[in-house]
Amino acid sequence: MLKKVKRKVGPHTGTKLNVQNLTPTAARMKAIRDKRMAMRKDRKDKKAQNQREDRRDGTVGDGKDRHHKSDGSTEIVSIKNNRGNFGKGTKNEQHGKKI
Repeated sequence: MLKKVKRKVGPHTGTKLNVQNLTPTAARMKAIRDKRMAMRKDRKDKKAQNQREDRRDGTVGDGKDRHHKSDGSTEIVSIKNNRGNFGKGTKNEQHGKKI
């Protein structure tokens, strides 16, 4: 007989997993911070550029990400590499902070 597994459900949405095990208050605050970061002009511009280039190249839904290089161009890379900072992790990223 199969055992029924309960899914974790995040505090602020019915579908998102709370993989960081945040309290409901912390999860709400993180959602606000994430939304504020995603709605910045530079992030919107990069997203629009990605979508334009994906449509142009026919790479929509191919399971890859576009990586923005420092010169403004993009390249297609694996999701794992792009979101994991190419094996260096994201813990030490500055995220726009002044050094």
